[in-house]
Amino acid sequence: MVHTLRAFLKRPTTIIGIVTAVMFQIIFTVVWMTAYDGVTNADRLKQLEVGIVVSDHEIDQTKVAKLGEELLPIRSRIIATKSEAEQLLNERKLQMIITFPEGFSDSLKDPNQTTDMRYSINESNPALMANLMRDIATKVTAAINKEAIGAGVQSMLVQAEVPAEKAAAASSSLSERVTSDFVHSNVVLGMNNQMVPMLLLLASYVGTMIMSMNMAQSSMALAAAGIPRWRLFAARNIINVAAALLVSLIGSSLLILLGAQAAHGFLVLWGFQALFVLSFIALSQLFLLLLGMGGMLMNIFLLSIQLVTSGAMIPRELLSSFYLRVGELLPGSYAVEGSMDILFGGTGIGGNTISLLVFIVLFMGLGGLVVGLRKDRIRQAVQKPGDPQFSS
Repeated sequence: MVHTLRAFLKRPTTIIGIVTAVMFQIIFTVVWMTAYDGVTNADRLKQLEVGIVVSDHEIDQTKVAKLGEELLPIRSRIIATKSEAEQLLNERKLQMIITFPEGFSDSLKDPNQTTDMRYSINESNPALMANLMRDIATKVTAAINKEAIGAGVQSMLVQAEVPAEKAAAASSSLSERVTSDFVHSNVVLGMNNQMVPMLLLLASYVGTMIMSMNMAQSSMALAAAGIPRWRLFAARNIINVAAALLVSLIGSSLLILLGAQAAHGFLVLWGFQALFVLSFIALSQLFLLLLGMGGMLMNIFLLSIQLVTSGAMIPRELLSSFYLRVGELLPGSYAVEGSMDILFGGTGIGGNTISLLVFIVLFMGLGGLVVGLRKDRIRQAVQKPGDPQFSS
């Protein structure tokens, strides 16, 4: 047994496997703990924004804006029209719309009448976002209720001398003057569907990362057999494109068969997944070309970074500016945002599709550059000092 253990430990693959497992722990712990640090701090919440639509012309918009600053833990602004606000909400530039409906102020004047505050939430977002907005909406409704109760009781006491016990009874009857009316767009049907964007990101990048590692080992073996580098690189990328189509076809088909939402249909889901799978393959391949098997450590790091910055688990707006910028430089965030639009509904995937195409061209181009430079280095290494090419 001792001999067998020594034989195992002498193999480079054994050491690499142990180091990889250790690095998974180190990288994930450091990245996740630093990225999620302070996401619920007040200054981070100010990166979120709520739109306020005042449909009741009797309400002073200046007072509403001031009330929003006092009540809301996040930024707010007055939006002129409902359609403009809904467009911004659908584009995820607003996290919620608060609407003061027509006749709102008149309803508050009648102590026997209740009225609704309308809150519009786009569910095509991380689950934390919708939960946070509902919590804020509940607090806003409670605060406005308090104002309405105070105003109603004061109005009654001014009009007539009312005994204290009757004033208390009146206050109790006014406790539900304002209620919450939630309007959800792009509704997500169940937690299983909510987790699909993260599933696609995690499964796609881990799978392509392992695939790229095995392709690199195959490429090294074929290079040792005398096949030219450019031919290997071209064949490798042809296989990559075919694999992206196959992997995404299987993944998208399974999602549909298992009842996942697909607001824009199967073909759009398949095509878009093929794009971001290919971008992941090109990215993971680039670092393996650049660093050899050591590139796997960089790929583990990129996996962790993309999980926390993609918006699949928590809203990207709650991240620090550093992680927010890093997320914009990697394909994971565009893959998740586009997947949300395809699965749950949204403004479309045009911008995200273009970004992924740019990443594919960039990563494959850099991969080709690395292959070319490596060939030059090898040629220079075998030249002798007396060789005419060396001396020139």
